[in-house]
Amino acid sequence: MKGRFAPSPSGRMHLGNIFCALMAWLSCRAQNGTMLLRVEDLDPARCRPEYTEQLIRDLTWLGLDWDEGGDLPAYRQSERAAWYAECFARLEAMGRTYPCFCSRSELHDASAPHASDGTVLYSGNCRALSDAERAAKAAVRAPAQRLWVNGDPITFTDHVYGQVKSNLAEDCGDFILRRSDGVYAYQLAVVADDAAMGVTEVVRGHDLLSSTPRQLLLYRLLGFTAPQFAHLPLLVAPDGKRLSKRERALDVGALQASGITAEQIIGMLAWLAGLAETAEPCTPKELVSIFDLRKITKQDIVVSENLFLA
Repeated sequence: MKGRFAPSPSGRMHLGNIFCALMAWLSCRAQNGTMLLRVEDLDPARCRPEYTEQLIRDLTWLGLDWDEGGDLPAYRQSERAAWYAECFARLEAMGRTYPCFCSRSELHDASAPHASDGTVLYSGNCRALSDAERAAKAAVRAPAQRLWVNGDPITFTDHVYGQVKSNLAEDCGDFILRRSDGVYAYQLAVVADDAAMGVTEVVRGHDLLSSTPRQLLLYRLLGFTAPQFAHLPLLVAPDGKRLSKRERALDVGALQASGITAEQIIGMLAWLAGLAETAEPCTPKELVSIFDLRKITKQDIVVSENLFLA
């Protein structure tokens, strides 16, 4: 068994990031598995080396160790473009990709189709362009690259939320594999890396649940074995918005500055998750024996800036 924590170094970790890291770590350690740390620094505009260094220090301070990865270049997505290009080439050879020249404003036009949850669906505008039309558009702007999807249902069992069923044609439409600036998209990179690194279990936030069917399609097309998935409830502010790195009151730096210890953070998160009966301070290792994904609440968890003062 191999689990992983794959954060994006775009700012200081906040309590929601720590929650995901802790649950992934506990699930792995409870199964005597191998824990992997991968740095998902795909976006050069948002991710900085100093954030990666700080991320590693924060995980160490929290007591969340790992067996593979960390600061090694082979475990940084910014160093793995050649592997993503190889995977993309396989999909291209199948005839499943095509260039998309749509602008952001065109994609979000008020008349664009939407899924039942309000998500903008890609209409497939560029799928049927002729070679001449593509050449003319390419002379004006660099295209993104999309994967075309069909209406075949994708079903999987999530270890927290149970059976999930998706029709990608209705839920998202053809999705991007490579951006117009040449950066490979998260959906392709995460599948390519989890497969190459032997990850067998992915524990992550519920906000990524809708991405899982897209990733399962890529696993199928590329001939990779998909991992098991467990999606966690989100930590949200009292107004219902999920915690963000832009809001610094509950990031590691602010908590440390307030005198909050790593053990207090771990104990509080274990209680909020439903693993422990109280928020008594503890270390991650002390929670391994009581960890069970079935205990984790399915409802989003409301936290406030005064969480540790209550």
